[in-house]
Amino acid sequence: MVSAIVMAAGKGTRMNSKKTKTMHKILGKPMVEHIYDTLEKVGVNNKVFVVGHGRESIMEYLQDKVQYAVQDPQLGTAHAVMQAQHLKNETGKTLIINGDCPLITEETYRLLLDKTTKENPLVLLTTVLEDPKSYGRIIREGNQLLKIVERKDCNDKEVEIREINAGIYCVDNELLWKYLPEVDNNNSQKEYYITDLVQIFRKHGHKVMPLIIEDSEELQGINSMSELASATKWLQRKVNSYWMSRGVNIIDPERTYISTDAIIGADTIIYPTVRIEGKSILGEDNILTEGTYLENVVLGQGNTVKSSRITDSKVGSKVTIGPNSHLRNGCVIADKCNIGNFVEMKNVIFGHDSKCAHLTYLGDTTVGEYCNFGCGVVTVNYDGKYKYHTEIGDHVFIGSNVNLIAPVNIGDYTVLAAGSTITADVKEGDLAIARVRQEIKPGYGFKYLNK
Repeated sequence: MVSAIVMAAGKGTRMNSKKTKTMHKILGKPMVEHIYDTLEKVGVNNKVFVVGHGRESIMEYLQDKVQYAVQDPQLGTAHAVMQAQHLKNETGKTLIINGDCPLITEETYRLLLDKTTKENPLVLLTTVLEDPKSYGRIIREGNQLLKIVERKDCNDKEVEIREINAGIYCVDNELLWKYLPEVDNNNSQKEYYITDLVQIFRKHGHKVMPLIIEDSEELQGINSMSELASATKWLQRKVNSYWMSRGVNIIDPERTYISTDAIIGADTIIYPTVRIEGKSILGEDNILTEGTYLENVVLGQGNTVKSSRITDSKVGSKVTIGPNSHLRNGCVIADKCNIGNFVEMKNVIFGHDSKCAHLTYLGDTTVGEYCNFGCGVVTVNYDGKYKYHTEIGDHVFIGSNVNLIAPVNIGDYTVLAAGSTITADVKEGDLAIARVRQEIKPGYGFKYLNK
């Protein structure tokens, strides 16, 4: 059995933000979700999030995917662990994690779990810093930890040590709950510190192992907006490097942001300032030009998306979209379609090889195959109270500046004349013209302008 205690009760005063610290996002996803997702990949059975300040936002976001313990008041790291009473009678290993350390990888957690054995029932992550600053120094003898010395308590020799405690632990769960009552608050802050477990375990004859992680940035805690930006850059580089190694052509990795949940096919070309968020899945040979934003999008193969925004939608293959198009709310675009500049679609099914070249709004609409939309077409789907659906058949030609007042059904092989406002169904093969006949009043133009 593998459990995890995630300490996410802190206020994060240095963030200078109304938002709970661990709800700040990295590559479009809150810190707590990054940690949750990684623990899922590792196969952690019991996840207890210890919450305090702003707990409502964390609990609303993660809902019933995890268990919760409330730390109020907040009296130190060991005090946070003590609140996770759900795990008191469990066996196996328990990870103890800071909620503001979202970058730790699946591989690191697996290594930490592997190193935690009967011989070494307490293992903690360490790293080496050029400037250890105020971090606790690691005093070791071979692969055994003797003690952690806080910066203010270091002697001249100890202060030169650059290996520091990262604050991430794995421990035998039965021993954890056996020895937690021995942690006291006899210190200037009157708080209970998890680091005291090192001396307690050693006092009872147990070995404690310090496990060095070479990339110190992976272990970084996030306590300010500056550190949030630094963490985002680290994860951005890691994600982009992975996809480039898989054959994705990211032209400017420093200006491309890809979600950790995205999947991208080989030979896709991604231009600068593209952002791919959520659980987007992209096939091979796609081209995404500058300024494109995708969120929870399934994209087939061989598409070109030019400076456009697509969310919660599915696009087939060999489709051209944009520039400056907007597809949202469950659009489904079939193969070989052309959706041009300044076209917006909302909840639209757009059939095979249909074309909508420019300046058009389609909402709550089903479009058949081989249809063509002129400039300025609008499906008028909202009457101020309800949304209505428009049904358009195959091989339909719709002229420029046509309004379709939903609900309305347009049959196959129909033509809607430019400038028409269509309020009634049009049967298969018909031509619909719905516009006022033009009237000329000689000389009235001069009269109007002379006013």
